[in-house]
Amino acid sequence: MLSQEPINLDKVKEEDLDKEILRLGMIAELDAVSLYEQLAAKTKDKDIKKVLLDIAKEEKTHISEFETLLLQRDKEQVRESQKAREEIKKLTGKN
Repeated sequence: MLSQEPINLDKVKEEDLDKEILRLGMIAELDAVSLYEQLAAKTKDKDIKKVLLDIAKEEKTHISEFETLLLQRDKEQVRESQKAREEIKKLTGKN
């Protein structure tokens, strides 16, 4: 689990700092989704399972919020995301 920054933000160039902060936020949220879904799969208590899955769903929203902000700030990420969508479409035949 992410309990500290996996990179030293003090060493990140000023112009890249906000993008890296957003990426770290995404990493933390992905980690949380994984944890809550794993815990939900293990519990036999239906109320605990329901709450854990609801929280995991909220974390997915947070991931998208960070991603939306990142895509507003990182045009290279926008281009690479588009290339990835095209490649997946080509490989799977699905949109």
